[in-house]
Amino acid sequence: MMKQGLYERDKAVAYAHKWAFGRNPAYYDFENIGGDCTNFASQCIHAGGGAMNFTPTFGWYYVNASRRAPAWTGVIYLWNFLTRQGESVGPKGKACNLSELEPGDIIQLSFDGATYQHSPVVVSTGWPMTPDNILVAAHTEDADNRPLSTYSWEKMRCLHITGVTLP
Repeated sequence: MMKQGLYERDKAVAYAHKWAFGRNPAYYDFENIGGDCTNFASQCIHAGGGAMNFTPTFGWYYVNASRRAPAWTGVIYLWNFLTRQGESVGPKGKACNLSELEPGDIIQLSFDGATYQHSPVVVSTGWPMTPDNILVAAHTEDADNRPLSTYSWEKMRCLHITGVTLP
């Protein structure tokens, strides 16, 4: 029987601050082969308590650069994994409004209006929440405490991490 675990947002944010301008040697750096943003977002989620899901193809896990789930490094696949229905091991999330974001959540940006290409991690929010006072950390274009408003996007979607299902 599976049990529900907490998503420890403070740990996810601490990890984001620690590695925003560096690379954890336990993970491959995908920056030169498509980007490292979702790999970094997955690392942050994992630091917050995201038990890995080793289901082939449709899980969320990282063993090494060649043994990982598409959801670990792919923007669209991460969204699909986190918003999945049903009971399975790993972090869970739901689409939310900008005003519902909390530190440790994920924002996904589409620069061309067609596909989502970037997954920054929310590290701080102000009130009232606006793109000016939502701060993010990210890889590829490395950033920490970067205002969301400094990105130029066509579309944006927000992902609130709701918890973790443990084995």
